[in-house]
Amino acid sequence: MSMPNSTTVLIVGAGPSGLVTALSLIHHGVKDFVVVDAVERGENTSRALVVHAATLEALDTINCGEEIVAKGTKARSIQMGNRSSQLISANLSSLDKYTRHPYALIIPQNLTEYVLGEKIKACGVTVHRPCKVTSLKRNEKDDRLTDVTFEDGKTITAKYVVGADGAHSVVRRMAGIGFSDPKTGEKGDRTTNLTQMVLADIIYEGRDNFGFLGTMSPESFFISIPMPSSFNELLARNGQEVNGQIYRIGSGVPLVDGEIPHSPSKEYLQNLIDRFGPTILSSDASVNPSSTPVRIKEVIWTTRFRTHSAIADKAFTRLGGDELQGATVAHDDTATKHGGIILLIGDAAHIHSPAGGQGMNLGIRDAVFLGEALTKHINASASQPSNVNTDHILREFAEERHNRALEVIAFTKTLLSVIGTQDKKISWACPISAITVRDWVMWLGGKFGFMSARMAWGMSGLGRR
Repeated sequence: MSMPNSTTVLIVGAGPSGLVTALSLIHHGVKDFVVVDAVERGENTSRALVVHAATLEALDTINCGEEIVAKGTKARSIQMGNRSSQLISANLSSLDKYTRHPYALIIPQNLTEYVLGEKIKACGVTVHRPCKVTSLKRNEKDDRLTDVTFEDGKTITAKYVVGADGAHSVVRRMAGIGFSDPKTGEKGDRTTNLTQMVLADIIYEGRDNFGFLGTMSPESFFISIPMPSSFNELLARNGQEVNGQIYRIGSGVPLVDGEIPHSPSKEYLQNLIDRFGPTILSSDASVNPSSTPVRIKEVIWTTRFRTHSAIADKAFTRLGGDELQGATVAHDDTATKHGGIILLIGDAAHIHSPAGGQGMNLGIRDAVFLGEALTKHINASASQPSNVNTDHILREFAEERHNRALEVIAFTKTLLSVIGTQDKKISWACPISAITVRDWVMWLGGKFGFMSARMAWGMSGLGRR
């Protein structure tokens, strides 16, 4: 299907946030939209891994939750400990008083994208690829519209442009919207043991019946999570046959180790497991309590990154309009509207550390609620005289999502500082290791249950949908 010359809503980016925006619009009866993406093919790598209860609840409201749940694995508890023992377990089943999804759903991002992509395809929607945006400008005949030009010279005119194009959002940059850490105004968090991290999808040999493991050590933090068998099926569908249980591992890499290699080798990853993982995953039989060495058999995918947080100055503006100059849209109902509408969601609007697996979740919830807000604005604009300003609908949406993003960023910063605690003395007057204090507090909190319940609630996102 060829791209039309004009549309009501242009969604830039076909990751989870962009696809869910399209599905939310369909659910609310809006059919005039176009979805584009800069890359030739989606569903490329596993990346994000967890869908939490609040996100599944949101997806249920647009009838998209069941298909995703069917492809994932339900983790009902998350164990955290040091290398040799468990300190605390977050019992997610305790959330059954608040949600019909009392678990964390383990499902890689490319499988989530596949499920969502199949659903919009069934609705007759085509994702136009590759369509790389190169310019946004006001339409000459109607300055409430935006002309969006792509690398191949094609131009489409839209009333609304949704930037769901990731952390390096072209839409955000071309709209002149700032993007920085909400607390420091900079582009990084304070240094912890998780300042730089590596993620990988691997297969173990020796044993492969491990559950969800989170391990804190004096120099790092390590996770190992079993992937659903449906991930193997997706890889096979894409021409990559993988036999055996796939695990996602993640590890902080101390800065003294130097920069993480661009494509970490099996040996590099094995070294991280042996240094920072639980001893039951050690390749050294003399260290492994089972006396059976566990080694990496195969590496399927790897990535490296530095942890940092940032949030867009605004998630709603009009291109070149009053908001872009720093003023909010006037509350006067008869205010003049200038410039096409620009909206940001997902990583285009906010990024933070992967601690707690919150990133994709927040973006999906942005998208679910954006579909409803856009529908209200479209309908209100159609039923009101042209001189009546209905932008308060989108302003309220943007402010609400901005506040939710600030809450998630604060949560992930706190979690990052706890699990990434460095091995330092608290003070000269209290020569006790900060790690020792953290471990004792977590162990004690786990015994009494309050910290376990707090962890489960915080991870679920139910308090900040």
